[in-house]
Amino acid sequence: MQTATEAELQIDPVEQQVHGRALALLQDAGMSPMVGGAYAMRTHAGLWRDTKDLDLFLRKDRVGDALDLLARAGYRTEMTDPMWIAKAFAGPYFIDLIFSSGNGIGTVDEEWERRASRAMVLGREALIVPAEEMIWQKAYIQERERFDGADIHHLLRCRGPQLDWRHILGRFGDHWPVLFGHLVSFRFAFPSDKQQIPSWVMKELIGRVAQQEDQPPPARRICRGTLLSRQQYLSEVNEHGYRDARELEVKGWSGDTRWPVKPGSGTEH
Repeated sequence: MQTATEAELQIDPVEQQVHGRALALLQDAGMSPMVGGAYAMRTHAGLWRDTKDLDLFLRKDRVGDALDLLARAGYRTEMTDPMWIAKAFAGPYFIDLIFSSGNGIGTVDEEWERRASRAMVLGREALIVPAEEMIWQKAYIQERERFDGADIHHLLRCRGPQLDWRHILGRFGDHWPVLFGHLVSFRFAFPSDKQQIPSWVMKELIGRVAQQEDQPPPARRICRGTLLSRQQYLSEVNEHGYRDARELEVKGWSGDTRWPVKPGSGTEH
């Protein structure tokens, strides 16, 4: 997809310099950063939104080296959340180094890099986060103050037939109801574009819903809402005896420092 240049988008030239330098440093060090965020939406869907940050996705085993490299180059760095994000700062501008979704599910791996497209970003050819992985990661962002469902709709509207739907279904695994919810809401938002989602995908997921209806509910009281929002389901896990699904489904989960769960909440007796 042809995209406008940063000059045409009227990006602050100082911002371009700060972000472009960080991108170049990581690329030249062989860390294969993939550009996400506003630049990826511009590449995949032709949409642009003003941004003060640059989202770079890379594998977790490269994050420590990336922070060291940027710190030596004069950026102020921090491991913001060891579950999914680190940051590098230069004045009012910053770079997000993202290695998972915020819930620890959508981990960046070799498949991201293998499937990445390429586009010009900040004057350099760069890897762009694949649309499939953007959908996977954004599907879980359902916070009170932020919901990325519309971004998923834009990607589906522009790229639906070109997406690797088998890969997407594999990524979601038994979290497929999260995907199904976004697909149903896309059909509501863009009824004239229903063909952007292959019919076989919808029939497959509808069949899974029908199968679920014939099964008894799980015996364990588990709240998977915490995989969608870090804050909005704390009453269930803190006060109503539900087990936080992150404890069971997220590898290496050690708690949420910003929105902690009360000790002993949701434990089974």
